[in-house]
Amino acid sequence: MIIDISWEEDSILMEQREPLAALLNQAINEAIRMSEGPEEAEVSLMLVDDQRIHALNLEYRGVDRPTDVLSFALQEEMEEEPEIEEEDEMLGDIVISVERARDQAVEYGHSFEREIIYLAVHGTLHLLGFDHEEEIDKQEMRVKEEAVMAKLKLERV
Repeated sequence: MIIDISWEEDSILMEQREPLAALLNQAINEAIRMSEGPEEAEVSLMLVDDQRIHALNLEYRGVDRPTDVLSFALQEEMEEEPEIEEEDEMLGDIVISVERARDQAVEYGHSFEREIIYLAVHGTLHLLGFDHEEEIDKQEMRVKEEAVMAKLKLERV
């Protein structure tokens, strides 16, 4: 799997990026694996500030406020399209607000690391077609999220 991380928000220090990138890679890979996603997947992850995610939220969702995570899936299944074998299957883009992750970590009483990993897992599941519009779908998504977090030893405390 290929995970491309773009560090557009500069509050995460250079020496913190490598271990965080390794954990983000592990989390996204595990979410794809546990959800039976494509073995050779590609995901783009952008870590941004509130201003940037606010602009994206307004442009793509019509919501005039920052949010914690946005997912832009590229694999919309169309019945008429033939399946094309590709080396890597581009799932899409995940955008996470580092500022929201920091605030939510404090609000929920856990580490910044746990929160940003959770948001990456949540975004990955959206790329794979999961949503939380209906209660049953929300519960299914939450079970998957928590299973990945447990595997990474980042459970809720």
